[in-house]
Amino acid sequence: MISRFPHLIDLNDFPVSWWNKIIDLGHDIRRHPQRYTHACDGKIMGTLFYEPSTRTQMSFQSAMIRLGGSIIGFDNPATSSVAKGENLKDTTKIVSNYSDILVMRHPLAGAAKAAALTADCPVINAGDGGHLHPTQTLTDLLTLKEEKGRLDNLNIGLCGDLVYGRTVHSLCKALSAYPGNTFVLISTPQLRLPSYIKDVITASGSKYTEVTSLDEIIGDLDMLYMTRIQRERFASEAEYFAQKDTYILDRKKLSKSRLDMIVMHPMPRVDEIAIEVDNDKRAAYFNQAKYGMYVRMALIMTMLESSKGTTLLKGIVHHDCRCSNPKCITNTEEYLPASFIGIGDTVECEYCDERKLLTH
Repeated sequence: MISRFPHLIDLNDFPVSWWNKIIDLGHDIRRHPQRYTHACDGKIMGTLFYEPSTRTQMSFQSAMIRLGGSIIGFDNPATSSVAKGENLKDTTKIVSNYSDILVMRHPLAGAAKAAALTADCPVINAGDGGHLHPTQTLTDLLTLKEEKGRLDNLNIGLCGDLVYGRTVHSLCKALSAYPGNTFVLISTPQLRLPSYIKDVITASGSKYTEVTSLDEIIGDLDMLYMTRIQRERFASEAEYFAQKDTYILDRKKLSKSRLDMIVMHPMPRVDEIAIEVDNDKRAAYFNQAKYGMYVRMALIMTMLESSKGTTLLKGIVHHDCRCSNPKCITNTEEYLPASFIGIGDTVECEYCDERKLLTH
């Protein structure tokens, strides 16, 4: 299924050369913001945020305002027709009629792709559940380029919630496309990186190791990516509290790292990075948030200028089957075509990438 509009659902739908174009443009905007103050005059961005957000939502808003554009939308579905039972298709269809570009955050995996199937303008995925977060990945890539000077030959530590952390999933997929990168996956057994992301790393020729101790490997890293243990993704409070304080980066742990290592975090943090770390020159997470505004300015401009359509569904639609992932958008919006890639027992849902047996 092909849309006539460009959409950013998964960063890996685009070649690395396209990512580099966005990063380079974000760098230029950072250096010369005055050149871009009227780039989106007369354009309207619709924001559909079905779950709470501070940095992503406000960075998109400030990005559009700095480009000269305007904003409509909601940041609480309870104040929209969603509260009356309106489905995703109708909300997207209506708001896309009012907008030149849509930005969506949703708690269910695959929601952005589902919205793009019927939207009448480009759709940007601002996070779909625990699945993907491509604009955070662009932010992370610009941060690495600005702070480390390169995107290749890095030893990358990812720590904390690797199973539900959509930022981690997107970043692993992106950085595995650059040569020479290695990954150190630091988590408890319950929070390990999903197998389909590890398969992407392996298929790229990159290497990864899985460890449970941050202290033992922090001295080997070029970048440490800390993540919050996400309370909202757990099935019960007991499961959350069993994991929540496992990894905390403090001054003592940081002292074991190299002086040129940087610490990144997609934010918000809870207690996984101690406040005492903030003033250390290795702490890059506040700069990281600011880089996000520049890279989103670059993305909005690029998407609005593009006339290339997007192939959204490439697989086979199984009319009598549904995805077995309860957090997949297809199990809430049941009108969606149930499209899968693969044959036999190794099929992947095209919305959430979950490898499950088809259920009849």
